[in-house]
Amino acid sequence: MKLVAGLGNPGQEYVYTRHNMGWAVIDHWVRERSLGGPVSKFRGEFWRDRDFILLKPLTFMNLSGLAVREAVGFYKLEPSDVLVICDDIALPFGRLRLRGKGSAGGHNGLASVIACLGTLAVPRLRVGVGDSVSGNKINWVLGHLPGEEMKALPGLLADAAEGAEAWASLGLERAMSRVNAKDRERT
Repeated sequence: MKLVAGLGNPGQEYVYTRHNMGWAVIDHWVRERSLGGPVSKFRGEFWRDRDFILLKPLTFMNLSGLAVREAVGFYKLEPSDVLVICDDIALPFGRLRLRGKGSAGGHNGLASVIACLGTLAVPRLRVGVGDSVSGNKINWVLGHLPGEEMKALPGLLADAAEGAEAWASLGLERAMSRVNAKDRERT
């Protein structure tokens, strides 16, 4: 059993914002697999897809770890069985980076997951959203995607969902080679 947790914020005002990339990947997965509506569980929206648990925490970004910890506890998973999908301003828009561990890099949602699971060794798939030229990071991540990025979004979400599946089926190292190499091909 593997848990894929897409981080984001609840509410219509956050749909198609940079900060909700994790949710967008889960939404894409759910649509592509025709998984239907979610079950309310683990302080979030929850779906089962074969050996996957898909989770969109409804705790708001900064408390995402609470929802992830509940699912991990219920299913008795190890942190290595969890993949967190989140936005990353340090990566240009459209780039993906899969890693097995590390700091939160200033991402409050990822920091919450790391704190709640008690380890830096939590796999994460970071979805690049670029950085603000004005320096206002909060307005940038909570801002809506412009038209050009919206056009590229379906392909990016498909690649991210494929990366999450590779993590679960191929293992971390092989998936990192695939996801991170594919990313280099995009640039």
